[in-house]
Amino acid sequence: MDAAARFLDRLARNRAGEAVGVTSVCSAHPRVLEAAIRRAAAQNSLVLVEATCNQVNQDGGYTGLTPAAFRDRLLAQAETLGLPHDLLLLGGDHLGPNPWRKLPAAEAMQRAKTLVAAFAAAGYRKLHLDASMACADEAEPLPPKVIAERAADLCAVAEAAAAGAGLPPPVYVIGTEVPTPGGAREAMDHLAVTRAEDLERTLMLHRSAFAARGLEAALARAAGVVVQPGVEFGQDDVHDYQPEAAGALISALAAHDGVVFEAHSTDYQREPALRALVAGHFAILKVGPELTFALREAVFALDAIAADLDPARGPGVRAALEAAMARDPSWWRGYYPEADRIAREFSLSDRLRYYWPVPAVESAMQRLLADLATQPIPPTLVSQYLPTHYAAWRDGQIELTPSSLILRSVVDVLERYGHAAGE
Repeated sequence: MDAAARFLDRLARNRAGEAVGVTSVCSAHPRVLEAAIRRAAAQNSLVLVEATCNQVNQDGGYTGLTPAAFRDRLLAQAETLGLPHDLLLLGGDHLGPNPWRKLPAAEAMQRAKTLVAAFAAAGYRKLHLDASMACADEAEPLPPKVIAERAADLCAVAEAAAAGAGLPPPVYVIGTEVPTPGGAREAMDHLAVTRAEDLERTLMLHRSAFAARGLEAALARAAGVVVQPGVEFGQDDVHDYQPEAAGALISALAAHDGVVFEAHSTDYQREPALRALVAGHFAILKVGPELTFALREAVFALDAIAADLDPARGPGVRAALEAAMARDPSWWRGYYPEADRIAREFSLSDRLRYYWPVPAVESAMQRLLADLATQPIPPTLVSQYLPTHYAAWRDGQIELTPSSLILRSVVDVLERYGHAAGE
């Protein structure tokens, strides 16, 4: 059974009433991916990794990687860490014109087609088609009919690209009613759950658009639909899932065989809420910013430990990140006030995650790891800055090495998801 078949099997079991789902790791950070792969290898379980159109695209995205290059890096990591390739499923998230939405629609969609073709030809088997964003010459919001037609156009390209590469056809996720990518920009007073009638309209419009292009077989492979279950996170607050608010939406799914919900922005939900989502057929749980948020917490703690061990060592990773964000505010401007350093460094939306690939930041990171590798890390300092890691060390679960401490922070998040998804 290959990875896509394992994925579909878990979705089918969820629809049959079993309390199982799939965690979707939406991050391109190498250390986050290492944690996910190590955990999957240790448990002999499936890991789904999805790259967004901003992280990875034909122009390199903010990681500098094309879909083929990201695939190669991920497969090499899996090989090194002992994860069989049939336990690694690659996906593409929000594939559409979003990176080019400041261009006219015709040009943005042409680039989106190139993007989708690159993902499909590179062997990404799970594709979320998202053409919901208006472009430079369009008004917000786009009509749902236009969104569905553009998704069908992208699907046609993906089908041809996969066939041309001699690969199995992709599995699709459709629908676009999702929270703001990366978290809400303002405090959340109310969050509307997708209405049952809007779910019906989404599916009807996609059926019509796909049929008009002869893509009925492709739509039959649409295993998931994105809806808003009532979850979101802002700069410092989390909107917790309330199952009763999604009751009508969940009931409406009963009329659609073979389809589950995909839940975006589930970051920071507690385990009981994640379990309730899975029970409501939100079988695909996407998590991204929380993983790099956890990684950042560990790195800042190690930065503080290094400063305690050598007060004269000078600026560390935290200072390098702040300098990088000051030099290029494009990834956080509009999310945080210009003077709000606390938000830039500590916000739940974690816009800081875009700056890890900056060479000066990576250099500071390598220096931190090298400095802490030259001497034992005192357990008392770990207790001070990473108390749960100290407890894990006392229990013999981890070593007091920089890499182990960082990976533990990410794995702790993944474990919460894994427990909720019955992985």
